[in-house]
Amino acid sequence: MKTLLMAAWMLLSSALLMCGADVSGVWKADYTTPDGTARQSTFHLKADGEKLTGKIVSQMGEAEIKDGAVKGEDVSFSVVRNFGGDEVTLKYTGKLAGDELKLKVSFNENTFDIVAKRQGS
Repeated sequence: MKTLLMAAWMLLSSALLMCGADVSGVWKADYTTPDGTARQSTFHLKADGEKLTGKIVSQMGEAEIKDGAVKGEDVSFSVVRNFGGDEVTLKYTGKLAGDELKLKVSFNENTFDIVAKRQGS
């Protein structure tokens, strides 16, 4: 009986790890861009298995999340923004750590880090 319970626990633990992190919800981040501009972004995220969808809302308007993925605690997605008439793809990669989403943002030759905090329901 003990062996059966241990096997069931291991199977359940493996299944939970494969489902991905619980990133669904609303997240807010206050940060400074590489040019020194203070910004705030709100991330509306929805995870479905390893697929991540949603949008980012900021002073620049809304942008739909593309190529979103959740694998364990790892999160990645991209958005396309318009800067002075040029479309720029921003790539986000990071990890979920409790109620914080620690992200690295990359575009062109620039990178910077932001921390988004989960908002209450």
